[in-house]
Amino acid sequence: MGRQHDHARVGTISQQRQRVLRFALYANAAFMLAEVAGGIAFGSLALLADAAHMLSDVAGLGIALIAQRLIDKPVSVRHTYGLQRAEVLGAQANGVLLLATAGWILFEALRRISDPPDVAGPGLLIVATLGLLVNVVSAVLLARASGKSLNMRGAYVHMVADAAGSVGAIVAGLAVTFAGANWVDPAASLFIAGLVVWTSWGLLRDTTHVLLEGTPDDIDPQLVERGLAAAPGVASVHHIHLWHLTSESTALSAHIVLEGQPSLHQAQARGDDIKRMLADRFAIRHTTLELECHDCEPAEAHHT
Repeated sequence: MGRQHDHARVGTISQQRQRVLRFALYANAAFMLAEVAGGIAFGSLALLADAAHMLSDVAGLGIALIAQRLIDKPVSVRHTYGLQRAEVLGAQANGVLLLATAGWILFEALRRISDPPDVAGPGLLIVATLGLLVNVVSAVLLARASGKSLNMRGAYVHMVADAAGSVGAIVAGLAVTFAGANWVDPAASLFIAGLVVWTSWGLLRDTTHVLLEGTPDDIDPQLVERGLAAAPGVASVHHIHLWHLTSESTALSAHIVLEGQPSLHQAQARGDDIKRMLADRFAIRHTTLELECHDCEPAEAHHT
């Protein structure tokens, strides 16, 4: 009954995330077209740069939405864990997309900064302010639905970086309108590019860590080992491995040497108790335990 409740809860969260992603996708796609038109009409590289970043947002949100749908696919003979890691792959694809966008913005900004074109400041200011509103609303909704999901974080990072880009475009609009400083427009684009690189790097680092099955950052392996060793009926523990199945799902495997000579039924009961302890204390719910009556290898060969 508890497992059915967990699956129902996960399904509800996934549906909520899909709704939020769809809203952000449609809102950003509509405003991206407005920014392209505004950038061309007002001669603003900052607006075109932000529109290019918003194009990556639209693509990134589409990737995130597809990945979120793939997570819900049932397990199969070919994919015994289902397609849960699609959320990590989606987040990593978004990181690469952000870096590519930053490269284009940087190239265009450096090309124009020495000879900035005339920019229609008031028009730039209006479009950028509306863009900031779209970005902030989308970012807030994504943040509320994100949890620890890297896929949702990838979409959220897009929105936050684009909101900062809109702020840069607003600054450029103010500078052009009140000071005639056309150079601020490409300078703001350099700021946007730097911000995009910074945010995408963290996303790529974290997704790569998950794909390489690194130890989860929010769990102390030594604390887990002590918890296992202190469990009733446990003589010793070795060969402990911790990794992320997804950004929100941790897995563990370990060899557990039991005290005495328990029957098969007793050993299974102790194993079930240990699994409940891991779920309650560390939120580890994908556990594989090899129960032993003696060490499988000499002590010096053990690796945690």
